[in-house]
Amino acid sequence: MPLNLSAGNDAKEVLTAPAIREFPTKLFVETTSRCNLTCVMCPKQNQSGIVVDGDLAPATFAALYDVFPGLDSLVLNGIGEPLLNQHLEQFISQAKERMPAQSWIGFQSNGLLLTNQRAISLVAAGLDKICLSMDGILPSTFSAIRTGGELSDLECALSAITAAKGICSRPDFQVGVEYVVMRNNLDELPAALTWAAERGVNFAIVSHLHPYDEQHLDQCAYETSTDEALSLFHAWKCKADVAGVEMERYFKLLWKYRKSPEEQRIIDFVETMKANAKSRGISLNLKQLLAMDYTRIEAVDSAFEQARTFALQSGLNLRLPEMMPSGRRSCNFVEQGGAFISWDGSMHPCYQLWHNCHSFANGWQHSVKPLVFGNVIEQGGLEIWNSVEFRTYRENVLRHDYPTCFSCNSSPCDLVQNDTFEQDCYANSEPCGSCLWSAQVFHCLD
Repeated sequence: MPLNLSAGNDAKEVLTAPAIREFPTKLFVETTSRCNLTCVMCPKQNQSGIVVDGDLAPATFAALYDVFPGLDSLVLNGIGEPLLNQHLEQFISQAKERMPAQSWIGFQSNGLLLTNQRAISLVAAGLDKICLSMDGILPSTFSAIRTGGELSDLECALSAITAAKGICSRPDFQVGVEYVVMRNNLDELPAALTWAAERGVNFAIVSHLHPYDEQHLDQCAYETSTDEALSLFHAWKCKADVAGVEMERYFKLLWKYRKSPEEQRIIDFVETMKANAKSRGISLNLKQLLAMDYTRIEAVDSAFEQARTFALQSGLNLRLPEMMPSGRRSCNFVEQGGAFISWDGSMHPCYQLWHNCHSFANGWQHSVKPLVFGNVIEQGGLEIWNSVEFRTYRENVLRHDYPTCFSCNSSPCDLVQNDTFEQDCYANSEPCGSCLWSAQVFHCLD
């Protein structure tokens, strides 16, 4: 359905959004799906993740030339390790020649192959930004999470890129680290940021673990009820405590045939709270809220606050995720005009719909299938971007009119658990209701 232009100022703002322009402003290009590590949080290690490995060919990259003049940024990574592609420097220099002067090129890497010579060749080719993976400050934590990698490898990579900045006279070159927060490495976050900053890191991206296997759920450090739901529930819980209402008994009493006046008072109190939430458009999963681990929330809040304090004092550019899904969702990928290219040339709308896997991000299993709008080898990149199907998809996403599957009392329902997604309970054909990227729980270099 095309946008309703009579919707007022909101519609006018949407029409000026990067997502509606005739060219993408951010391009994410998977230079390879191969990797030289076996990290526990990677979808490639997921039992259901079926990934056909391959490298981006120069001819496929050349098919994107028509897109480069409109880009603000080009991110050269996907599910694999970019440094494994022998044409990486060639891609960087070719894109740099065609992109606007103020745009930037970067990628995320485990840094294992970032030797002194490779660092110089990358910076000299025109690379502007690199983000290296770092998920712990203790060597034992680092190697346990990034199987095959060592903290010393990261230190060597940082030393190499710092030296290359000087050799190539690129003081503006940005060096960052990405930290995936889990329960067993949360306490190390503040010290890890200090360690990284002491070695020349300018920015840090922190993200929660995306559980691709059920066994990873115990390591998640975020809650799945929204911040709005928790705020409302907390207010009503205070009222309940003052009134002597034991809300935790609600589910045991709900289907009881004969209820005492006190039991009925509990039912009525909770139903009033649920009605209040509904009137405010807040999805309230009472079972989640009653079982919420407040000790974990306090631990995450403490670690994040220490990280913020250090970033403020040191000047480190720090990006933290939400501790729980934000009730006000936004999609950086679509809103900022992003398009995603697989190594085989397929064009996708976002990270969430880039690769085939099973996700347990909401606490239950649901299938994630890649969404493809065309292949740049067969069609030009701009032709696919401006196709009716892709433009309509982006217009629909900009409305953010989706259910909050992660905090819904009816989840997981058949609509989101089917192997093939058709529509959600709002009749949307975009599988955005269960996406925690849009709820600011997951982050990446963008």
